[in-house]
Amino acid sequence: MSQFTLNLIFIGISFAIYIGIAIWARAGSTAEFYAANRGVHPVMNGMATAADWMSAASFISMAGLIAFTGYDNSTYLMGWTGGYVLLALLLAPYLRKFGKFTVPEFIGDRFYSQTARVIGVVCLLIISITYVIGQMTGVGVTFSRYLEVSNSTGLWIGAALVFAYAVLGGMKGITYTQVAQYVVLIIAYTIPAVFISLKLTGHVLPQTGLFGTHDPSGVKFLAKLDQVVTDLGFRSYTGHHQSTLDMVLFTMALMIGTAGLPHVIIRFFTVPKVSDARTSAGWALVFIALLYTVAPAVGAMSRLNLTKTMWPGAATSQTFSAPPVSLAEIETREDLQWMRNWQITGLLNWEDKNGDGLIQYYNDKVEPNETLAQAITDQNLQGNELTTVNNDIMVLANPEIANLPGWVIAIVAAGGLAAALSTAAGLLLAISGAVSHDLVKGWWAPNISEKGELMAARVSMGISILVATILGLNPPGFAAQTVALAFGLAASSIFPVLMMGIFSRRVNRQGAIWGMIAGITSTLIYIFTYKGWFFISGTNMLDDVSANWLFGISPASFGTIGALINFGVAYLVSNATEAPPEHVVELVESIRVPRGAGVAVDH
Repeated sequence: MSQFTLNLIFIGISFAIYIGIAIWARAGSTAEFYAANRGVHPVMNGMATAADWMSAASFISMAGLIAFTGYDNSTYLMGWTGGYVLLALLLAPYLRKFGKFTVPEFIGDRFYSQTARVIGVVCLLIISITYVIGQMTGVGVTFSRYLEVSNSTGLWIGAALVFAYAVLGGMKGITYTQVAQYVVLIIAYTIPAVFISLKLTGHVLPQTGLFGTHDPSGVKFLAKLDQVVTDLGFRSYTGHHQSTLDMVLFTMALMIGTAGLPHVIIRFFTVPKVSDARTSAGWALVFIALLYTVAPAVGAMSRLNLTKTMWPGAATSQTFSAPPVSLAEIETREDLQWMRNWQITGLLNWEDKNGDGLIQYYNDKVEPNETLAQAITDQNLQGNELTTVNNDIMVLANPEIANLPGWVIAIVAAGGLAAALSTAAGLLLAISGAVSHDLVKGWWAPNISEKGELMAARVSMGISILVATILGLNPPGFAAQTVALAFGLAASSIFPVLMMGIFSRRVNRQGAIWGMIAGITSTLIYIFTYKGWFFISGTNMLDDVSANWLFGISPASFGTIGALINFGVAYLVSNATEAPPEHVVELVESIRVPRGAGVAVDH
């Protein structure tokens, strides 16, 4: 059976399951559409939250970024998992106790302001659409390879499927579909990792294989990887090469951005009790850890596999001891079919610059070290000839590079789509809820019927996916990089206002409004300066390179600064204006203090 047929079978079966579940559990009321009628078991909600969370960025792109950067990109792991601790301890139980459907609804009621609620909706839409762009990027990458079409065609196919699947069930259908998607994506991620770890290190667990011995050479795996990449002029894999300040700010932006993501927060509105919100957050961390502890090994092993493919000598003690792969081999060898497959998508490409029939892969952007300089002289190298290696292909291509069975490759395709689609559905639900419940029913047409509100939700889903798909045709970065921008926006706008809404009695509506405006505006301007206005290519005012960054702070890290601006403006404005009404102060107290709690007594 051909690989293409296997891909269609696995992808087709998984989609049939998702759509079947969505039809079976389709929402018939607004309570089911927005919050699954608050009847989801905490363990099921934890699994659905993990699927909602582990998007194309986690499944497809994160390990690819780690593969090409190494230690410095461990910030993704630290930030994204640390954010769930904040969410579980500081936000989830209190927001569930408040008992509303959406984040903007909490903001509007807590800050006794329709204007604050509308600004919350605007912030949510900006965050969620940016996030969906990252998911659509991942969907396009996956479909383009496994359906053997162009990246843009794959993107439009994915958009049609996401819309059809998300619009059916609302939160009720999406929840149970995400449980199935979690099972698919975790199997798809771990099975290839186990195979590759066994092949390279003899360890069944990739987590231990990463720190084990590289079997072919007999040296520690990470030491071997460091030797190979430095031979080729790249930075050492385990070294720290980036700004420590930017690394800290980026990790913080991911952490507080995680705790402020609307599509994750609304998952905790679906459980029956307040205590279940914290319990389901704990289970979500467990389910997330199953993938996140494997990701560093996947990144490192895929980098070594790619390098060994280009330079067979990398498997021995010297990278340049055997000639690199040739054009003739790429065209004829069965084990290099993966290169031909990914070239079709435009995400992998090469060029024989010196006309020797070989493809030399190395870093031609820096002064060569002694080993590389000798190879440049001996082989008449004219520049890096592996001209395009998109980070987003590393996880998807890894089973093919390692020559694993066809069914493993097919299940990875299904897993990549499950990851992207589960998060896209959650984001679309957050968007549609904000538009239909907060804008239409809460502000523009308060007397709208339940049927009309559901129709508004579904229409807003369609418009959002169209906008995200168009922007996804030319995204501002790889899937994980685009998603990181969304975290910065959430960190600078939603997280501060939720924290102040729960833990501060003094912050009033003026403070909340101006804090959100200052936080998200400053962050957007900083991002657009380097990424282009509304992420449109060619409209950036400065090139996105570290030399141009303000104090060395990257666009993805600026969310932490935006959050500090938000907090600062909110407190300054609140202290310069009247205090919140007494009923709001009592509301804040009732959120934090359990009913029936007595005054503390000194014994």
